[in-house]
Amino acid sequence: MFALVDCDSFYASCERVFNPKLEGKPVIVLSNNDGCVIARSQEAKNLGIKMGQPYFQLKPLIKENEVNVFSSNYTLYGNMSERVMEILGGFTPEVEVYSIDEAFLGLDGFVGKNLQEYARHIRKKVRQYTGIPVCIGLGPTKTLAKIANRLAKKDPANEGVLILDTKEKQREALEKTEVEDIWGIGRKYTAKLRKAGITNAWQLSQQRVQWARQQLGGVVGMRLIEELRGVVCLQLDLFPSKKKSIACTRAFGKTVTSLEHLSEAVSTYISRAAEKLRWQQSCVNKMTVFIHTSRFIAECERYDASTQITLPMPSNHTGELIRYANAGLKSIYKEGCVYKKAGVIFNSLVPDTQVQLNLFNQLDRKRGVNEMQTLDKVNNTMGRNTLTYAACGTDQVWKTVAAMRSPRYTTRWDELLTLHI
Repeated sequence: MFALVDCDSFYASCERVFNPKLEGKPVIVLSNNDGCVIARSQEAKNLGIKMGQPYFQLKPLIKENEVNVFSSNYTLYGNMSERVMEILGGFTPEVEVYSIDEAFLGLDGFVGKNLQEYARHIRKKVRQYTGIPVCIGLGPTKTLAKIANRLAKKDPANEGVLILDTKEKQREALEKTEVEDIWGIGRKYTAKLRKAGITNAWQLSQQRVQWARQQLGGVVGMRLIEELRGVVCLQLDLFPSKKKSIACTRAFGKTVTSLEHLSEAVSTYISRAAEKLRWQQSCVNKMTVFIHTSRFIAECERYDASTQITLPMPSNHTGELIRYANAGLKSIYKEGCVYKKAGVIFNSLVPDTQVQLNLFNQLDRKRGVNEMQTLDKVNNTMGRNTLTYAACGTDQVWKTVAAMRSPRYTTRWDELLTLHI
């Protein structure tokens, strides 16, 4: 039996944990630079606020209904996610972290235990220890667990938990699930299935496996049909593979024209991407640097450019990567343009234990490894950016706007929650 644990309106719930006055009130969280809506509480959904809707369009509605608005606080959300996942790991050794607010649990070894009551217990403890409400769906396959979770959220009578442990319950759940709500079915396949007269998950489960192979993407479609029928095709991924590419891209809080400010931004993005490289014990062999102008400034020239840089040998040393990235940036920089976005992408990643040395490379690699270990240790202990490269700048006039961001309560000493008695 699989269980899918999904945090309810996760970003909004994180804000409510540290501000109980928000309970029962509409809450939305905005994307980088306070651009558009990326999370909504149920109360905000009831007001008709859509995902991805631009913030400026919503200001009259927000004012009229006293909607609470927050800038994205990914440091807080990431830390709260880690806490939830750690608690789930105390209930079963088999936990697949599927996303920042979702995890699959393996419950096959819990013979003789009332799984519905056990799921309620998990839900209660997660709320007690973190303040985050969750819903749990249980099913014999991951796909059925996904469907159970969705229905557990929709119907208050389920009290946040639904188990599909019989064929009768599974059929009832599949009949209630529209094809567009099935895990793995996107807009194209939804249109295709509806055209064929298939409108819900039960009808799809009754199709021939060979038909699914031809019409729904080959083996992926076959697995989907079997999963809907209760046949396990997707196992828990308990040991996620390393990323094959790493990117760090941002739109600027303010437009940029000078090479100096662009260089600061690219150096900062390199630093963040290099941290991720070292975390997964990889090195990069090729990287791409790109810059974009704004599409919304009519009087300014439109200019998008990128360059790919092949390193003499793979590296994860921040200083070395900054040097090569800035050389590439200079080659594509065009004076007089108004830039709105920049980014770096690392490709051709290799394990840091399998780096092919270069006979002509004169850098002291052992010293570089020690430098990065010290840098990461200080920043992990004292907080991000305690130590940074001067190339990243100090004022960073271009940095992302977060005018309504809440404090990073759990990761910054100077932003700890203050109680007034």
